[in-house]
Amino acid sequence: MQRLAFKMKLNKGQKALYKKRHDELWPELKALLKANGVSEYSIFLDEETHTLFAFQKVSGSGGSQDLASNTIVKKWWDFMADIMEVNPDNSPISVPLEEVFYMK
Repeated sequence: MQRLAFKMKLNKGQKALYKKRHDELWPELKALLKANGVSEYSIFLDEETHTLFAFQKVSGSGGSQDLASNTIVKKWWDFMADIMEVNPDNSPISVPLEEVFYMK
């Protein structure tokens, strides 16, 4: 099991909409993530900087970041593009984070 973390950026004033969209996460997207080894996925918001911190527990070698060619993922990116900082293909601008401490 690997633990992955990355950060993204939410547009100012979009917290409620971001939370609502994730509270109503598409069942097919959730199933896709689980089928690809993502057993836990949390996203936290630093309201001061609008930085989203994401954490995943993943079995296998990939995570949600490796599903870029999937139609469901692309549709989700398009759905979220109006409230986040995104790349030209509407994927979230995502920066991997290095783990520097872990207590078990």
